[in-house]
Amino acid sequence: MAQMSGTPVLILKEGTSRNRGKSAQANNIMAGIVISDAIKSTLGPRGMDKMLVDSLGDVTITNDGAAILKEIDVQHPAAKMLVEVAKSQDQETGDGTTTSVVLAGELLKRAQEMLDKKIHPTIIVAGYQRAAEEATKILDQVSVSMSGIDKKLLRDIAATSMNSKSVVGSRDQFAQIAVDAVLQIVEKVDGQTKADIDMIEVTKKMGKSLTETELIKGIVIDKEVIHAAMPRKLEKAKIALVDAAIEVEKTEFDAEIKIDRPEQIKAFLDEEEHMLKGMVDKVIATGANVLVCQKGIDDVAQHYLAKAGIMAVRRAKKSTLEKLAKATGAKIASSLTELDASYLGSAGLVEEVKIGDDKLVYVRDCKDPKAVSIVLRGGTEHVVDEAERAMHDALSVVRNVVEDGTYVAGGGSIETEIAKRLETYASTEGKGREQLAIQAFAESLRVVPKTLAENGGHDPIDIMTELTKEHGKPTGMWFGVDVFNGHASDMMKMGVIEPTRVKRQAIRSASEAAQMILRIDDVIAAKASSPPAGGPGGPGGMGGMGGPGMGEMGGMM
Repeated sequence: MAQMSGTPVLILKEGTSRNRGKSAQANNIMAGIVISDAIKSTLGPRGMDKMLVDSLGDVTITNDGAAILKEIDVQHPAAKMLVEVAKSQDQETGDGTTTSVVLAGELLKRAQEMLDKKIHPTIIVAGYQRAAEEATKILDQVSVSMSGIDKKLLRDIAATSMNSKSVVGSRDQFAQIAVDAVLQIVEKVDGQTKADIDMIEVTKKMGKSLTETELIKGIVIDKEVIHAAMPRKLEKAKIALVDAAIEVEKTEFDAEIKIDRPEQIKAFLDEEEHMLKGMVDKVIATGANVLVCQKGIDDVAQHYLAKAGIMAVRRAKKSTLEKLAKATGAKIASSLTELDASYLGSAGLVEEVKIGDDKLVYVRDCKDPKAVSIVLRGGTEHVVDEAERAMHDALSVVRNVVEDGTYVAGGGSIETEIAKRLETYASTEGKGREQLAIQAFAESLRVVPKTLAENGGHDPIDIMTELTKEHGKPTGMWFGVDVFNGHASDMMKMGVIEPTRVKRQAIRSASEAAQMILRIDDVIAAKASSPPAGGPGGPGGMGGMGGPGMGEMGGMM
């Protein structure tokens, strides 16, 4: 809105709110800090859980940063950017979501202090940018390389990622399963090691306890065997995968078949049966004794398959078929005409297993499968859901280290070391006020060990002093917070290990989000559009709409 010779000039739509300058910045920074403080208490092995109740009353209990931020409905636009940080951290590395958001919040907190000292946002942003680049360099310098495939090390890494989860009681078993699963699906592609964790099917089933969770060297199909007369257990299985319906196709449009004599009906039905028998014969001819079909299987065809002693599953998911192909060595046939013996895969055992009220088909003992399944068990739905999140983190961190081959110690040790080296860098390389921003970045990194200490119920000042002293020694690089004893300890020796990739991504994404929020000096928000009065359609709606209209007319008159 601007005034020109007494006449108001509308530039923005009426009802648009505008917030600019210092207050816009302070508002955005505050929103970021609030989000980061909300999940700060979940960091580390002594972190607490959050109970989230959505609008439908569904309950989620978790301390996974990404899951929390996904569940809470964040309205503030700047706060949404921190939710994006957690999302990208989760997609890229699968772990470290809480760390990245807490770090972004701390960077914003320090930036606010500098803004209050009249330091220009552009200078802070430039300093943060340089600090993040230098921090990444330091991280790569101090990272340790894994020699070959060190299973014990990978187990420690998987266990570390689950330290803060509620499945901590059975984390050793989970860590072992995660390592075995990832190592089973590892492949060499163009000289690089690749582990696609999408090839690990995780199935959740309530009942029993977490310790009943198992890794299957093969695939679990979340379907049951379709016919009562079919075998429920087959050894030395020959598996056919078909992406076509074993049914007689109905016509696309309405068609009439004129029949005027009873024998014609019989001929018609016989022909249909004959066609279905022909389809089943094609499957039998290949020598298959297990059939997994992506589409439907007609009742008559089921009868013929059962007579031939073939176990069949219908309407399996496309992804399940692809994983079965990787696990059993089968090829997916897109029609029955192309199916032959060369398309079949093999498995040591295929059996139907009843879990609770559900029946599943287990395809076990595949020879060197490149796709495997994990069946998660747990007492309640919430336990199984949290177990799934923990398993996702464990699989992700093992994959990160198998692919990259580099790792660092956890427990806030790497953050303390980078902070120490960044401060030296700031004093030698920093220029003018930018130096303050680099120092603020270094100080922000210390929020990780500080929060770990606070969540463990210890005095953060004592522990931080101890950490600074240890990191001053040449041998103290891997000293971090031992939350159980309240002292600084060598995290490498304690087996608290994390992938370099997780730390690199956390530093990058936190610094980018903080820089983006700091660059904003003007927030222009359009007025939320209200629904039309009087509700939808019908005479009531019309009357409702007429109401305000008449009022406006009166006002104009």
